[in-house]
Amino acid sequence: MLQYAMALLKLRQSSFLSPPFLRRFSSVPPPPSESNDAELLSNLLLQHHNPFHAAESSLQLHGVTLTPDLLFQTLLRLKHHSKIALSLFHYAKTLPNPPLTHASYTLLIDSVAKVRQFDVAWQLIVEMAQRDLHPTPATFLTLIRRLIAAGLTRQAVRAFHDIDAFAKTTPDDFCFLLDTLCKYGYVRLAVEVFNRNRTTFPPSVKMYTVLIYGWCKLGKVKMAQTFLNEMIERGIEPNVVTYNVLLNGVCRKVSLHPEERFERTIRNAEEVFDQMRKNRIEPDVTSFSILLHVYSRAHKPDLVLDKLRLMKEKGIFPNVVMYTSVIKCLASCGRLEDAERLLEEMVKDGVSPCAATYNCFFKEYRGRKDAESALRMFKRMKEDGFCAPSSHTYVILIRMFLRLDKIRVVKEIWDDMKITGAGPDLDLYTVLIHGLCERQNWREACHYFVEMIENGFLPLKGTFETLYRGLIQADMLRTWRRLKKKLDEESIAFGSEFQNYQLKPYRR
Repeated sequence: MLQYAMALLKLRQSSFLSPPFLRRFSSVPPPPSESNDAELLSNLLLQHHNPFHAAESSLQLHGVTLTPDLLFQTLLRLKHHSKIALSLFHYAKTLPNPPLTHASYTLLIDSVAKVRQFDVAWQLIVEMAQRDLHPTPATFLTLIRRLIAAGLTRQAVRAFHDIDAFAKTTPDDFCFLLDTLCKYGYVRLAVEVFNRNRTTFPPSVKMYTVLIYGWCKLGKVKMAQTFLNEMIERGIEPNVVTYNVLLNGVCRKVSLHPEERFERTIRNAEEVFDQMRKNRIEPDVTSFSILLHVYSRAHKPDLVLDKLRLMKEKGIFPNVVMYTSVIKCLASCGRLEDAERLLEEMVKDGVSPCAATYNCFFKEYRGRKDAESALRMFKRMKEDGFCAPSSHTYVILIRMFLRLDKIRVVKEIWDDMKITGAGPDLDLYTVLIHGLCERQNWREACHYFVEMIENGFLPLKGTFETLYRGLIQADMLRTWRRLKKKLDEESIAFGSEFQNYQLKPYRR
């Protein structure tokens, strides 16, 4: 049947162009470019793939000419389906002239590392070297980001030092390591790594700025100020980004209630502005955006609108962050009509709203249990076309409609999320399954639980236990046994092409 379907599929011959490579210092894959061939191929694999006999994915591909660009674009569309992506990649390796590139390897490494199959990721790196596709720093940085996100920080640091066996690391690579450690809250380790490598990577304004950001993220503004003083003593001049990071720490990690705390925060912010001017650094739009966010967090909508107007009069043109902050304040204070007017105003000013801007409305509609308005705004977001909904957008909406017991709408939003490519990911599956369990919709919960595993996502322990307890309490022991049997089959009867990969079993 699948071979017959394949015979009907006519894929055009794609040009033998190298796929666009990932940005050198970014581990985030680029968005898919337009490719009808890649769309057809990825849809075929998704619709006909048997997760318990992964070899069938390869059988479907007979007669298809895989070029480097087609392989890369198809892998981009399978980034949330690591098993199918791995199966396709294995098939590509068996071809006479394997269409493998740095970009396709790096993308697959990111896909398997995302579901914490780190042993497989390392094997792919070794394969790259064996095929004379020497791993670049970008390849390792992709893996490093996933290791740190999983809490495997020491392994990430060791992986960074392993780069030198293949390519020379640069200060920008080192900054990426420090920045990722700080973003995930491992600031003390970042400082330790920074101090240990001072000889190899001389301290720079960028490195100090990253560390100051890390301390501010933890709410340790005094420690951040200490590092700012240290860099000045070493003759490294801070720039406007450095001061904005410190200003952000002063303003965003403090309570603004009661009124005395709000006033103290404004005074502290003004002191940072004074430091900037003393060092002949003029505050930019980001600086004023951070200050405006303080008024927004303090729920002072009239004051926020006044400050926005004054900034415009001074010739400071608001950016998307500033507009979003004001819209968030207006929406959280219940002034949705004013928020919508400001949304129209920012578009007229040539500033395109982002997903976070629309999320301000969705959060308020969720609090009000206003399904009709939420759907209206979601439709408007899609029609305006300024930005695509983010995974967080879908999390907000799915949670909302699950609580309102609108399962049909949840399914429609879930399907839309798949079409836009925003997911599904581990967070979205977890939210959906837990919500269905709360509604005691066990059939759907089991369906998405199995789908989650088929797509290569290892469920959180809490998800597994929630479903188990719910099925037992609902006197559905037979359903649980069938589900467990299926999971056992999935972890044991895995396709023959995966025997060489050290895959962890997808079960708890």
